[in-house]
Amino acid sequence: MAREGGFWKLGCAKRTKTGEAETSEARRMKIVHVVPNVSEEASGPAYSVPSLARGLGHLGHEVALLSVLGRALPPSPGFVHRAYPRALLFPRLWRSPALARALGRAVQTADVLHSHSLWVMPNIYPGWIARPSATRLVVSPRGTLSPWALAHSRYRKKLVWALLQARAVRSAACLHATAEEEYRDLRALGLRQPVCVVPNGIEVPALSALDEPEPPGPRIVLYLGRLHVKKGIDRLLRAWTTLAPARPGWCLWIAGPDDGGHERELRALAASLRTPRVAFMGPVYGEEKRALYRRAAIHVLPSHSENFGMTVAESLASGTPVIATRATPWSGLDRERCGFWVELGVEPLTEALREATRLERAELLRLGARGRAWMERDFSWHSAARQMAEVYRWLSAGGAPPECVRLG
Repeated sequence: MAREGGFWKLGCAKRTKTGEAETSEARRMKIVHVVPNVSEEASGPAYSVPSLARGLGHLGHEVALLSVLGRALPPSPGFVHRAYPRALLFPRLWRSPALARALGRAVQTADVLHSHSLWVMPNIYPGWIARPSATRLVVSPRGTLSPWALAHSRYRKKLVWALLQARAVRSAACLHATAEEEYRDLRALGLRQPVCVVPNGIEVPALSALDEPEPPGPRIVLYLGRLHVKKGIDRLLRAWTTLAPARPGWCLWIAGPDDGGHERELRALAASLRTPRVAFMGPVYGEEKRALYRRAAIHVLPSHSENFGMTVAESLASGTPVIATRATPWSGLDRERCGFWVELGVEPLTEALREATRLERAELLRLGARGRAWMERDFSWHSAARQMAEVYRWLSAGGAPPECVRLG
């Protein structure tokens, strides 16, 4: 691989944050991740992929993350990020010849090339480049092959699949699903490669950050995430419009960046419904986002489709209970008694909101505490990185597959 500013000269720490010995020199792998774009202040793959890459770096592997556009993320032990320019021709496909050239150099020395998301050229280049090389390709669709996602912009995706994307996906030595539902979606499409099921991790705030008195003012039902038609926010507005007259001490806050002009549509819907006590907060990032989770009494993800749903994990980690639809992979909300997992539709959402807003603050705090304990127990970036490293090692060296891998 070309040594672009020390591309592979990554200073690996001797120990992880947990004090465990790092990967030995003999077992250290060179891993390349590619994702269309990243941001330290984003959710979804733009957040989860850098977090996974950093986790692998802390385990002692040499990890390079390649993307298009934006400022490079700061390096950390074992991790470096490079951002490449997007070409002017066909901008919706995120063409980047510079990224393609960098990937071509990467596979000369990398053990694994891991591509995240689909439908744009940064996720098509890896299939072209890895196929003739010894580098093993892993593909994470990141929810882009769910039935709802495939139905959205259906004809464009059919064309891209037939001409470009299918070959890239079928070149993968292994597919990655973040939940059982996504694994079933992959098999339903006839994809027969091994699939590893490894959930995203989550950063759990310090306990002291959760020990706060209830702020004055109305209690908040919160939606936080992209304002996109996939998220079902229109149903949340309709449900809240029905319930709000009976809940004068509550309000609805909708926070997050606009995606494709959907915020304008949502504002128009709220105006036509005369939705009471609703506020559009705009994008929130960093500590402001974490504070908003803690300020809310309930967080709602009314989505039509999610392969994981990072905002659910973020909310639970902050100690806030969640209402999520059954189109998200969060059945554990019922099992762990930390929220409500409801059918799609305005009426089920209205009933869940009615039940949740009927609860006293102490009971909502108990739900939130159980959710936070669940995140601490079962979700961490360290755990996700270790599982992915086991998958990479199996692909590179052979032997028995890890427990997270499904062969059939």
